[in-house]
Amino acid sequence: MSQKSTILIIEDEEPIRVGLEDVFIYHGFSVETAADGTDGLRKAKSGSFDMILLDLMLPGIDGFEICRRIRSRDAGQAIIMLTALTSDDDIVRGLDLGADDYVAKPFSVTQLVLRVKAVLRRAGICNTPPAHIRLEPELELDLLNLSGRRGKSILAFTRREMEILGHLYCNAERPVSRAELLHKVWGYARDLRLETRTVDVHIAQLRRKIEPEPTKPRHLITVRGAGYRLIVD
Repeated sequence: MSQKSTILIIEDEEPIRVGLEDVFIYHGFSVETAADGTDGLRKAKSGSFDMILLDLMLPGIDGFEICRRIRSRDAGQAIIMLTALTSDDDIVRGLDLGADDYVAKPFSVTQLVLRVKAVLRRAGICNTPPAHIRLEPELELDLLNLSGRRGKSILAFTRREMEILGHLYCNAERPVSRAELLHKVWGYARDLRLETRTVDVHIAQLRRKIEPEPTKPRHLITVRGAGYRLIVD
């Protein structure tokens, strides 16, 4: 229902790069790759990625510098380092620069996939919202079929509306900002600073459908200065 998580693999060793691309496509990710640091940094800065797998020993620009530059632009970007450097100093340096985790070469592909999913969960990135959401005893939403039911009344939704509800449901423990919704649901780059009211318009439409009193929302609430939050009874 929600968009695939996107991953950028920056790795100069072709067998590893191609192998990882195949593995993550198999696991349902949308994948881009880069074979050197210069191209990797360009893609990281111009694209919209949920996760960056970053080799440290790269031609052009090394992984440490790439990590530093990414973090200076986007503090929330999820990054896992792939490293043949196993000294504590190198690992600590990478983590200090803002990497979320590191995986030492040679690594288990299965373990790497698990580590990626764990970091994405901590980052609040939801890949698989449930097919059905029950907001209250009389209100149930069917995300797959873009429909809902309040008692005997049938509700119709657009795909975008259901994607918004799915992301809010996966992150129901916290408010979700407009910028995050634009990134996760619409696919815009994190740092685009887009001036648009499209999120607000969609939220208003959703409230008219799911709230008994749209002007006094109980489920889809605004958290002042932080964004929107979905409250489930």
